Amino acid sequence: MSTADPVKVAVVYYSSTGIIAAIAKEISSAAENAGAEVRLRRAKELAPQAAIDSNPAWAENARATASIPEAVPDDLLWADAMVLGTPTRFGNVSSQLKQVLDQLGGAWEKGLLADKVYSGFTSSATLHGGQESTLLALYNTMHHFGGLIASPGYTDGSKFVDGNPYGTSHVDGAGENPVDDVTRQAARVQAERVVRIARALKSGLAQT
Repeated sequence: MSTADPVKVAVVYYSSTGIIAAIAKEISSAAENAGAEVRLRRAKELAPQAAIDSNPAWAENARATASIPEAVPDDLLWADAMVLGTPTRFGNVSSQLKQVLDQLGGAWEKGLLADKVYSGFTSSATLHGGQESTLLALYNTMHHFGGLIASPGYTDGSKFVDGNPYGTSHVDGAGENPVDDVTRQAARVQAERVVRIARALKSGLAQT
């Protein structure tokens, strides 16, 4: 693989009040700094406008991220690696991000999602609010795709500070705790690991 053929990373997320959006942007920047070509994409909003308008933070995030393109299947087919973000919804993946994945049945059937690198990130309002179960649920889909999971593990000393080997996660305290340096460092570690593994995989597959 030449330097003219960089690793392609799709960062696809759903965010209501902006926490996941902030982490997604951090991961995107870190992946670009690691030499990847990046597409930052948001999942289409499914909630009614009345629900969005009832929460000022939700409405503000909708306005602030309106210029980010909505994810389509081609974004995931284009990518060598995907980093997927979702708030935890009762310990599970949000319906908005799940809809993005549920549109990929045809691509899955053709094997077009196999042999790619996948990783995930999440947030919850409370400590132990379903973060790990959300990421594990997300990874179930990746196993069906035939993908390779690049979780951060405890591969960097900073991981013993944020404490989540499954992926970057943040406790937002129902909007009281903005994304902090601990979470941003976790996002950078994860992004760099994803790019490094995807680069090695892409190079190896090119030689087979």
